[in-house]
Amino acid sequence: MSSTKPVGRGVLLRYRVMAYVTAVLLLLLVFYAIPVQIWGHDKRPEAIIGMLHGYLYMVYLVFAFEITVKLKVPLVRMVLVLLAGTVPFGAFFAERNMTHRWESVQAVPPAVPVGRAEA
Repeated sequence: MSSTKPVGRGVLLRYRVMAYVTAVLLLLLVFYAIPVQIWGHDKRPEAIIGMLHGYLYMVYLVFAFEITVKLKVPLVRMVLVLLAGTVPFGAFFAERNMTHRWESVQAVPPAVPVGRAEA
């Protein structure tokens, strides 16, 4: 990974919570609310779950952007992580990827400045 500076655990925790919340709401929307709207002719579940997913997706975007910037994720991968909240099961895969990336950054020892000898 290109980053050598550890990223705080809170950044990861915020991202993970929002990734799971966004993913679960999207699954409820796609596999419950929309079928109920189409075949049951009841628009209430779709309206409620759709609105919740929409607002919380915006929060997800903020936290996903924060973690991808701090982990110095390449631009293409960053866009994929940001869009993962719009694809059923996508946020689960993105969360795993970002968690593994975060763990690998934490394992990198801090760089010693040039010219300083350790005693």
